Amino acid sequence: MTPPAFLDKLCLRRDLPARLAALPRPMVFTNGVFDILHRGHVTYLAQARAQGASLVLGLNSDASARLLGKGPDRPLNAEADRACVLAALESVSLVVLFDEQTPCELLTEIRPDLYVKGGDYDIETLEETRLVRSWGGDARAISFVDGYSTTALVKRIRA
Repeated sequence: MTPPAFLDKLCLRRDLPARLAALPRPMVFTNGVFDILHRGHVTYLAQARAQGASLVLGLNSDASARLLGKGPDRPLNAEADRACVLAALESVSLVVLFDEQTPCELLTEIRPDLYVKGGDYDIETLEETRLVRSWGGDARAISFVDGYSTTALVKRIRA
């Protein structure tokens, strides 16, 4: 049986230069844990992709996600599973894991034209914004979709 085509969107960091060269510009970059994928996530990712010709998603590895302090049992879904689910989305062009607390090192490797985050972040205060603008790129916040939260879902499940 032939493996699903979306698996080709999974990228190891060592393969980034060749994979990025094949992507159309302008290239958009976003990042996150995306632990339990929900409507807010997929809406955000579709809107991010609409800002350019390709969307590279920096996915927090399990170790990186634990550095964010959301609890010892998070993420609920392992990094390989989260990466596959995200790669299967039409809006996502490439998925690459990062182990650091922030994607700054990865951003320096990728050098996207645009960095996007959800509206629950103050884009002007992020180090990522300063970094991307240092090479002539830009950063934008996409409106937050209220009512959708992985943390709220986890609380509801546990109740």
